[in-house]
Amino acid sequence: MNAENVHQDTDLAAPDLPREAEDAAGSAAADSDAGTAFDTEAGALIEPAAEPAAEPGSEAAEAEPVAPPTGTMSAERLAAKALEARLLGGERKLRRREVAAGAGLSLLSARKLWRALGFPNLGDEDVAFTERDQAALSTIVDLVRDGKLTEEAAISITRAIGQMTDRMVVWQIEALVEDMVQEQGVSDAVARKRLVSELPNLIDPLEEMLAYSWRRQLNAAVQRLAVRAEAGLQSSEEGREGDEDDAPLPLARAVGFADLVSYTSLSRRMNEKTLAQLVQRFENKCAEIISVGGGRLVKTVGDEVLYIAETPAAGAEISLALSRAFTDDEILPQARVAMVWGRILSRLGDIYGPTVNLAARLTALADPGTVLVDSMTAAALEQDERFVLVPRPAEDVRGFGEIHPVQLQPGSGRGLILD
Repeated sequence: MNAENVHQDTDLAAPDLPREAEDAAGSAAADSDAGTAFDTEAGALIEPAAEPAAEPGSEAAEAEPVAPPTGTMSAERLAAKALEARLLGGERKLRRREVAAGAGLSLLSARKLWRALGFPNLGDEDVAFTERDQAALSTIVDLVRDGKLTEEAAISITRAIGQMTDRMVVWQIEALVEDMVQEQGVSDAVARKRLVSELPNLIDPLEEMLAYSWRRQLNAAVQRLAVRAEAGLQSSEEGREGDEDDAPLPLARAVGFADLVSYTSLSRRMNEKTLAQLVQRFENKCAEIISVGGGRLVKTVGDEVLYIAETPAAGAEISLALSRAFTDDEILPQARVAMVWGRILSRLGDIYGPTVNLAARLTALADPGTVLVDSMTAAALEQDERFVLVPRPAEDVRGFGEIHPVQLQPGSGRGLILD
C-alpha cells in the first residue's frame, strides 16, 4: 500500500533499460536505427519500424535454426509440448526482432510492453514467440496509433493484465493441485505432473469464465460510475469540512481493514495443510461478505484484508458483518476491524493516502471482536439508526497525533444478510 509500489518505467520514449550481454554489441545499433517507436512526439507509432537487416557473414546471418531434440520424448514431455502449442496458439517459430518488426515496432518499444506483461528477457536468437504473440503486440499498439489510448495508459493497462493474470493462474493451479491431492490421494509432486494431462479439458471453460467475469466486473464498474454521478457527491461530503489532510485526493470511499487475532502464534503451531485451510477460509469468508455488502476486496496479505465501499453506511455494514462472522466462526480466531471514511488515490489496483494509513492504525487499536472508526466517520453515521457509536478515550497515533476512536456497534435492523 506504499507509493514505492508504483512502477516508474512507463515512459516508453525514455532510454531502454540495460540489455543482456549478448545484446550489447550486436543489438544496440539496430535498436538505434529503429528508434523509439512509441514516441508520440515524433509520430513514430504511425511509421513502421525498419526491420534489422543481417550483414553478410554476421552471426545473425550465419545462425542455424535450432535443431529439434533428438531421441524419444516421454509421454509427459509430449503432453507438455502439446499443451504449450494449444495455449500459445502454435509452435514457437519467431524471434523477438521478428515479432517486433511484424507489429511495426522497434525492439525497444516491444520490450517495454513485454516487461509490462511480466515476460522475462530473451536473447536475439531465442525462438520463443508465435504468431499470436505478434497479433497481441499489434493489438496494443493499434490502440495507441488510433488515438484510443495514450502510451502511458497502454503500458499501465498492459501491466494490469500481466499482474492480475499471473496471480490468477498461480491461484488456479494451486487450487487444482490441492484438490487432486485431497481427492486422488496422491503427493503434491505427482499431482503437479498429472495436472498437465488434466488441463486440456479445463482450458476452454476457464477461458470462458474469465471473459464472462471481466465483462460483468466492467459493467459493475460502469454502474458504480453512474451511481456516483448522482449520489456520490452528497456521500463524499458527509462528515467533512473540507480542510482534512486527504482533501486533494479524488475518490471518497469507506476504507476498512480486518486483521485476524493471534495469527502469528497460530501459524507456528499448524502444519502446512491446516494453515492453508485457515487462510483460505479467512479469504473466502471476507470475499463473500464484502461482495454481498457491495464493497470491493482490494487485497489480502496473510492474516489481513483491505476493502473499500462506496458510502460510509455500506462500509459500516461490511465491517460489522466481518467482525460478527469471525466471532461466530468455530475455527477462525476473532478479528480486529477498523473503517475510515475519507478520500483515497486508486492506482495499480491498490489504494493510497492518509485514509488508508489511518484505517490501518485504528485496526491495531481495536480490541478483538470490535470495530473502530474515527470521529469524522462517526459524524457521517451518527444519524443512521442502524449503528450505535460509543466514544473511546483519545489515542496518540503515529503520523496523526491525537485522534478520537469510536467503537461501532449494530443498532436497529438486521444488518448485512448473507445467504
